[in-house]
Amino acid sequence: MLEEVERWLSSRSWSAADRPLGQLLEAKHQSGRTVSVVLPALDEEATVGAIVAVIRAELMTGPLPLVDELIVLDSGSTDRTAEVAAAAGARVVPRDSVLPRLPALPGKGEVLWRSLLATTGDIVCFIDADLREFSAAFVFGIVGPLLTDPDIQFVKAMYDRPLETGTEGAGAGQGGRVTELVARPLLNLHWPQLAGFVQPLGGEYAARRSLLERLPFPVGYGVELGLLVDALHTVGLDALAQVDVGVRKHRHQDGQALGRMAAAIYRTAQLRLARGHLVRPRLTQFDRGTDGFVPRTTDVDTEERQPMAEIPEYAERRAA
Repeated sequence: MLEEVERWLSSRSWSAADRPLGQLLEAKHQSGRTVSVVLPALDEEATVGAIVAVIRAELMTGPLPLVDELIVLDSGSTDRTAEVAAAAGARVVPRDSVLPRLPALPGKGEVLWRSLLATTGDIVCFIDADLREFSAAFVFGIVGPLLTDPDIQFVKAMYDRPLETGTEGAGAGQGGRVTELVARPLLNLHWPQLAGFVQPLGGEYAARRSLLERLPFPVGYGVELGLLVDALHTVGLDALAQVDVGVRKHRHQDGQALGRMAAAIYRTAQLRLARGHLVRPRLTQFDRGTDGFVPRTTDVDTEERQPMAEIPEYAERRAA
């Protein structure tokens, strides 16, 4: 590990307990900063309501709430996600209602990108909508450094990711298979300054709007790696941080879904390494059929959205 990264780990890695909620409320009052929380959601009726309820009850009450705005940006759910989220107290925003002149592309990154136009906070916090046994520390832990340290621009959550009981290899810290097999090797080999991030692909992170609006957003699974790499190049390692929020429990995907995720992440990395020569953006996987293995080929996410600061509607809103 680079000496620079070792120094970064000692000065830019914290626990959520290092900044009690009272301290954060005072810092927020002094700074006048506002905080938006975004839950990107697709068919998450089983978990989204509980997450919204915790944030509402613990972070949005009193004369000076920590969270000023809570939205669930729904990317076309066919279940009761929108209804459950609204009943719990979130403002539900359909993906296609944001920037309707641009046809929506499938993918999580697309939803996160559009959320910049649907929110107003100086600090934007992203939380996945499939978390179980959700703790408010996931929010105040990663928002904390942005409220207390003006030099911090981008904060990732770190946590244990146990696999579900009955899953091969289950146990504390055994989740995050794409992280360990794809993302971590890529980062260590090509962006060694980012080798200190415990959960580089985690979906819980917060950043200053002034940074996010300057970054391109891969529309699919590559969004977390893309934002992290681009944030490093835009503001430097010392402006990045991570906070331990405990344990993350969520729905785990099957092997083929992980394969598609891995391909998209590799593609995102490759685009940033060499904008000229591109790998073939297709992935073939196999299902067993009645007569043997059947190949199934899918496209790898390749689209990226330009920095939000370049969108006319966003510039008009900021100028208003």
